[in-house]
Amino acid sequence: MSSSPITFNHELRQVLRLGGPMVLTQLFIMLTGTVDAAMAGHYASVDLAGVSLGGMVLWPIFMLLTGVTMALTPITAQLRGGQRLAETGHQIRQGLWICAFMSAILIAVLLNAHPIYAWAGVESEAGRIAADYLSAVAWGAPAVIFYVALRHVCEGLGHTIPPMIIAGAVLPLNALLNYAFIYGRFGFPELGGVGCGYATAIIFWVELLLILGVVRMRFFDATTFLDRFELPAWTSMASILRVGVPIGLTVFVEMAVFSVIGILIGRIGVAETAANSIAGNLNWATYVIPMALGSAASIRVGYHVGARDLDAARATAATVYKFSLGYAIAMSVLLVLCRYYLIAIFTVDPIVVDIAASLVLFIALYQLFDDSNAVTIGALRGYKDTRLPMWFGLVGYWAIAVPVGYLLAEEIIAPGLAPGVYGYWAGLTLGLFIVAACTGLRLWYISANRDKILKLAAT
Repeated sequence: MSSSPITFNHELRQVLRLGGPMVLTQLFIMLTGTVDAAMAGHYASVDLAGVSLGGMVLWPIFMLLTGVTMALTPITAQLRGGQRLAETGHQIRQGLWICAFMSAILIAVLLNAHPIYAWAGVESEAGRIAADYLSAVAWGAPAVIFYVALRHVCEGLGHTIPPMIIAGAVLPLNALLNYAFIYGRFGFPELGGVGCGYATAIIFWVELLLILGVVRMRFFDATTFLDRFELPAWTSMASILRVGVPIGLTVFVEMAVFSVIGILIGRIGVAETAANSIAGNLNWATYVIPMALGSAASIRVGYHVGARDLDAARATAATVYKFSLGYAIAMSVLLVLCRYYLIAIFTVDPIVVDIAASLVLFIALYQLFDDSNAVTIGALRGYKDTRLPMWFGLVGYWAIAVPVGYLLAEEIIAPGLAPGVYGYWAGLTLGLFIVAACTGLRLWYISANRDKILKLAAT
């Protein structure tokens, strides 16, 4: 039985209280990447291309590895809900041992990325800049892995404002460091786009130092994190990995599919590539809110599960799902009515505008699937149900979206229906629909199954 008021408005207020700062955190992170691209682009087009190509390798791998430690959010939330915060310290310490391993992987990938661009046939100068950019970022790899893990713990404790402040605080510092390293100001060498990599590495270390300051705050004391040092405990690490690895893979397969489709569209033409980039930016801008609310739902559901208030957990899941549908409808209408104004922010090229305007209609359609899927995946994480959603993503994106998109784009099937860039977006829309339907049904099943919830909570 629930001891909490189970109403839509009550649960929505609680989720928004957690999710509001998380929305701003994600917006600040997005703006940091936008600043990198803009400043590199003003230096030279080839540097912009190099930084963009570097990001295509960096961010999917980054999300895969940091997604593993995202398990600390529902683990912490459930322990907090069960009034067992003292046990959180052990989970954090073991999670940081996992971070050490993840850091080594990230460094190895970043330092050995050049063959990827050579294999893909990327233009030599852009490929060189991309590889050098990633080598520069590698200096900050350990810092960002540990920072993100501690940020996940902080959010699991219900304190989402400190990470927001950190993300906002480093935004102007990132611009200043970019200016120094890209253009060779204040006595620093002129490095062009590669300078973005060094600026990013420094920002990662600053973020780690700031989150370590948060760890010293009073609300963290109850976790007992700083009370002792621990060697690796393989059983505890395996428990974290059982929840975290599917989370990391779920995020990775979704991000990677956009990267692959972007590369395939790049083979079609410059106008199509530019239009796809514009559509992707608009899609990301509308996705930030449901993505952050999905993370907030993970915290809120996890807290209720830890307190064994399963009716309230189900109410939270239902609330965020309904809200996401209403939000998606509003965004769809806005995108359709304002698409030409939004596209004008990026370009006035009439060919690119026409293609992008059509792609925005695809985005307006799949808002219903993409936004609901974001909060559904988040709520399922709160239940520690991560393995099956991972398989939904693998099948929906890689067995359906990419193959169907390719067949339509190349007019192998249904000639003339959705050729070129439109075929890829049609395939993506179909894949998202299937994934969203599967995760929605999974949430409906899990949230009503007490035995399954308690079994997952015990892992």
